[in-house]
Amino acid sequence: MQTQKTLVIGASDKPERYSYKAIQMLRKHAIPVVAIGNKAGKVSDIAYSKERPMDTDIHTITLYLNETHQQEYYSYMLDLKPKRIIFNPGTENDELMSLASKQGIICQEACTLVLLSTGQY
Repeated sequence: MQTQKTLVIGASDKPERYSYKAIQMLRKHAIPVVAIGNKAGKVSDIAYSKERPMDTDIHTITLYLNETHQQEYYSYMLDLKPKRIIFNPGTENDELMSLASKQGIICQEACTLVLLSTGQY
């Protein structure tokens, strides 16, 4: 498995949240993670805040925000020029998929946890 730096948007420090589980599983697979949440927090060794990191080597963005809340991140996500965006269940967004696809970004409607557990990440 390649090490593909991943940006988690919608991070939460609540263990029952899927973004929390995804960050933990990404770290177990030794995948570098950066994250954005609606407030500052920490999951495993990953501290996050509302700040938008300007890493230039983001391979994958995995979304845990619904379509309405994604809009404020459109230009930020597209400016990062990731190789792919994963739309986890409940985050599907035709508008963002269209914008990203036009820039050559792979869009996947999938579950990050399932992709990691099945070796398809």
